[in-house]
Amino acid sequence: MKKEKYRVVLASNSPRRRELLAGLGLEFEVRVLAGIDESYPAGLPALETAEYIAGKKAEAYRRSMADDELIITADTVVIVGSEVLGKPADEAEATMMLRKLSGCTHQVVTGVCLTTRDRSTHFSVRTDVTFKELTDAEIAYYIATYKPFDKAGAYGIQEWIGYIGCTGLHGSYYNVMGLPVQRIYSELQKF
Repeated sequence: MKKEKYRVVLASNSPRRRELLAGLGLEFEVRVLAGIDESYPAGLPALETAEYIAGKKAEAYRRSMADDELIITADTVVIVGSEVLGKPADEAEATMMLRKLSGCTHQVVTGVCLTTRDRSTHFSVRTDVTFKELTDAEIAYYIATYKPFDKAGAYGIQEWIGYIGCTGLHGSYYNVMGLPVQRIYSELQKF
């Protein structure tokens, strides 16, 4: 990849996002601000939620960024029907989420903002994921073993539940992991 014009900053605590961005061969640093409001308006269409939250994150970072920095913010949600599933608060909520995903196709949407002092671009990437019927025992085992409380929809596709449960995927696998790196690479080339 050509020499970057900007110093790239990934605004995320996610080890998966760090790993995926590193896979592009970019030099970047990680910076995390605490207390960013990730709420969204009740009437916002489900498919627009992740991009909206990524934009709010970008605005929070804009105030403290240097002139030569490019900040990458992202948010991932899981959508089943028209319901947005974020990160589960506890085991009961994780169980409820996985039961909703069991035996159906859902969407994983990651919204991304690339922001500099004088420019910003944002986009969403959607992937359709189909799960087999998950048994209560499979759900309980996964939650107890993998503790998916930091994952939208209460699962990581790259973990055991993805190995045994995912029967179909249409779109970007890496998007389901939390960062649509192909699209990010393409957008960074435009900067």
